[in-house]
Amino acid sequence: MRILFLGGTGNISSDCAALLHQRGHQIFVLTRGHTPVPDGYTALQADRKDPAALRAAIGGRVFDVVVNFLGYEVADVALDYELLNGRVGQYIFISTAAAYSKPPQRVPITENEPLRNPFWEYAQNKIACEEFLRARPGFPTTIVRPSHTYSKCWTPNIVSSSGYTLAARFEAGKSVFVPDTGNLWTLTHTTDFAVGFAGLVGKGAAIGEAFHITSDETLPWTKIYALTAAAAGVDKPQIDVIPLEWLCERFRS
Repeated sequence: MRILFLGGTGNISSDCAALLHQRGHQIFVLTRGHTPVPDGYTALQADRKDPAALRAAIGGRVFDVVVNFLGYEVADVALDYELLNGRVGQYIFISTAAAYSKPPQRVPITENEPLRNPFWEYAQNKIACEEFLRARPGFPTTIVRPSHTYSKCWTPNIVSSSGYTLAARFEAGKSVFVPDTGNLWTLTHTTDFAVGFAGLVGKGAAIGEAFHITSDETLPWTKIYALTAAAAGVDKPQIDVIPLEWLCERFRS
């Protein structure tokens, strides 16, 4: 299949593209040219936010599948609809599991959980994108909702998983904190996500459906941090458990 990734070199998308390439598919990646595109891929250079540049980069190409990892606002998916309607067999929109109701109405959370997150604008924008796409039933959309993913470049962290900062603190003998709620969390490695994702690519039965891809394992953050420290070669990490009320007051001020 001819598969276009709108964002194919990020935390999750890199492993998704790599697995599909390994399976023999032809991979196209839209790029601004700042990050090298792996050998064997076809790079289409344009700024995602520039309609004229995007139109020129895609040209007259037709794709079996287009995967949008860079859809953060309705304008992004609206542009894709304008450019790709009638020229793609399946359009996969990468949403987020953060779109589900907060707090959840029941657990475990399924794809039937209502979409409502009054706390995070990022999730609200993803919900709006989903609603735009669902209002266009003729457009062959599949929605995928990742949860908290991690990789060798993204270390699991309560605050921000981007980069190596957390592991570097462990290695330097510095402390990290977790709230005292004992909050359980679910993580998914990007290579595991890629396997589930690849199973949806090119599948007609997945069109018009939404799927979340995550692990069925739940761990407290103290355990997650201990495992992260162990992976960094630190046997006795300094993990401080701090009252949640104190943290809320601290960051509110």
